[in-house]
Amino acid sequence: MVELLAPAGDLEKLKTALIYGADAVFLGGQNFSLRARASNFSVDDIKEAGEFAHNLGKKIYVTTNIIPHEEDLEGLIPYLKALENAKVDAIITASPSIITAALENTSLEVHLSTQQSAMNVNTVNFWYNKGVKRIVLARELTLGEIDVLKTQTEADIEVFIHGGMCMSYSGRCSLSDNMTGRDANRGGCAHSCRWAYTLTVDGKENEQAFSMSSKDLQALKQTVRLIDSGVASLKIEGRMKSQHYIATVVKAYRMLIDEYLEAGKVANYEVYENLISKAENRETSFGYLEGLPGLEQQLYAGQGEKPNQGFIGLVLESDKENLIKIEQRNYFQLGEEIEVFSPKGTERYFILDKLYDEELNEIEIARHPKQTVYIKAPFKIEPYSMLRKKDD
Repeated sequence: MVELLAPAGDLEKLKTALIYGADAVFLGGQNFSLRARASNFSVDDIKEAGEFAHNLGKKIYVTTNIIPHEEDLEGLIPYLKALENAKVDAIITASPSIITAALENTSLEVHLSTQQSAMNVNTVNFWYNKGVKRIVLARELTLGEIDVLKTQTEADIEVFIHGGMCMSYSGRCSLSDNMTGRDANRGGCAHSCRWAYTLTVDGKENEQAFSMSSKDLQALKQTVRLIDSGVASLKIEGRMKSQHYIATVVKAYRMLIDEYLEAGKVANYEVYENLISKAENRETSFGYLEGLPGLEQQLYAGQGEKPNQGFIGLVLESDKENLIKIEQRNYFQLGEEIEVFSPKGTERYFILDKLYDEELNEIEIARHPKQTVYIKAPFKIEPYSMLRKKDD
């Protein structure tokens, strides 16, 4: 059975990802991890995360994927032993130093990070023979290359299917370090490739801003091919994304995978494309999976952001009278048609006719993100459901 692997920027996002259908999550600890600006987990947090996941029969992986300088390795073995004691299912790492330390000093399962640019059978088998159980392939491979590679190795293979695509080879970028002093390979990426630059040609400035960013990866239509090739894990990227984004993307891929495994085909990809479009998202493409990307896969003219204000609240709890306590995220008001997006089942809708503040005073408008409000619903809504404004 193929694994659906999702990101977890904090404990609530981890719970959301697992509740909405991920089989496993990956998270960053407070040491040796990229994405330094994410809400990284303490060892105690990792223990709690592991207990939550394991109670659901699911797994957690911890990233130790910096490219370390000598001074970065201080405290490595005690930290790895702490992860082992926390019953982490695997670590994800690119550094031979960290790989060796984990294999020689702990029983931790080791997964090779995409930062190692594993693109061919010899590289995959080299690391597998060293004791690395899973190889996260470089993102620069096509579906055909993955097919061939998978037939020539016993290693578990993991492939990215959704999320941000670094403009540099396998994410090993020096642009941020050179421009801002923030080393992307040690957890400090400033996303310099997404900035707006002035392009000068023959001494004349172009009126339109220029960036070096690529579109995000979206492999809905390529997922079935990857399942057929026998890859072990399909990975969604985005530890710094919102709960709403995580819930929406995870559920879309969960539903698609389940449909394909049960029916042997996907009847309508547009259903899943439309679902993902409801999350805050950048423009997307299939990356390298269908071959060398062309101009249409890039965002030279800007970031291509598609902000979405439709997500209005996260359901915290409800009572027997269907009074729903929510944490508000975007402006909404009485009279709007509300879509209920839940971990299980299809979307449901109702017209909002009762809205209360935290003291249960009736109000007409919810204006302030993160405030607690109550709504009256015509049916039960379970915690972790998302409320959205219905599309026009």
